[in-house]
Amino acid sequence: MIKREITYHWGSDHFLINLGNRIEPRLRFLFCAEFLLTSGIATVFLFQSLPFSGDVLHFFTGIIAALIYLLAAYRFLSRVLFKEKVQVSNSGISVIQQTPFYKQVNSYSWHSMGPLHYVGKPTKTDHPLKGNSFDYFGFETQEHLIQSLHHNGNLCFYCNGEEVHFARGVYSWDAEKMIRLVKLYVGNALRLGPEWELMLQEDEIDI
Repeated sequence: MIKREITYHWGSDHFLINLGNRIEPRLRFLFCAEFLLTSGIATVFLFQSLPFSGDVLHFFTGIIAALIYLLAAYRFLSRVLFKEKVQVSNSGISVIQQTPFYKQVNSYSWHSMGPLHYVGKPTKTDHPLKGNSFDYFGFETQEHLIQSLHHNGNLCFYCNGEEVHFARGVYSWDAEKMIRLVKLYVGNALRLGPEWELMLQEDEIDI
């Protein structure tokens, strides 16, 4: 079962935020469709390679089919089983991104980080074929999906001239709770962008 709930763990020397897998259901459906389509192409190559014999053409066609199957499985599993964690300590923050095939840990010190910003979803650019009436052909829907697919995270900061994005699929209400807990742990070491003042005030009013 894919975990979407955000969990928190207070360690002796760190604070761990487990974001789990927060891919939107419609993107998950898109990944499944891509996997089935790619697997179908691989199956065509597989049938072309039959019967298996000493024929060089059949041999290479079978190899191509196997490679396409492996590529499809790799892309599908890397996306749907993607997990993200954020580890906070007194020295800095580490963004941990993991799939069944790799684990990437990027660490940043507090003094080298710029203010943390909540960017949410990027501003959607209109599709060139968009009209002013109902989207009968689905161009706008496809544009939303493409931009969501390439969105790297709802939180970002600059570090040594590099823009760092993380926290995929974490929306404002969850981000506010995360920031409050991180501030409890590290205090003023975490600097926030100006948008947080209004966001956190609104959250207090709602309470």
